[in-house]
Amino acid sequence: QEQFEESGGGLVLPGGSLTLSCEPSPFIFTYYPMAWYRLGPGTQRELIAKITTDGNTEYAAAVRGRFTISRAKSAVLLQMNNLQPDDTANYFCNTSPPLVEKWGPGTLVTVSS
Repeated sequence: QEQFEESGGGLVLPGGSLTLSCEPSPFIFTYYPMAWYRLGPGTQRELIAKITTDGNTEYAAAVRGRFTISRAKSAVLLQMNNLQPDDTANYFCNTSPPLVEKWGPGTLVTVSS
């Protein structure tokens, strides 16, 4: 019943960078594809980055070339560069497809001048 716990969000200027992190259980980390999702104002939750168990990655068009998902030790990271106001959202870590009972609180990213 434990939820994913996301960290690393905050307030950043346009053009700035942030790194988000979550640490799944060892079983989930080893055997499930992992992903980052976001929920912006007036939008549905969308998948923005995915990493498979063999390290292959996929990105939504809106973030491709700016965001990088990776696995490091026991953590799933999302490096976000050149952030823009449209990136403002609550960011969530989960498997892909998501485990509906494990949605965490998310971490809020606000991009504003």
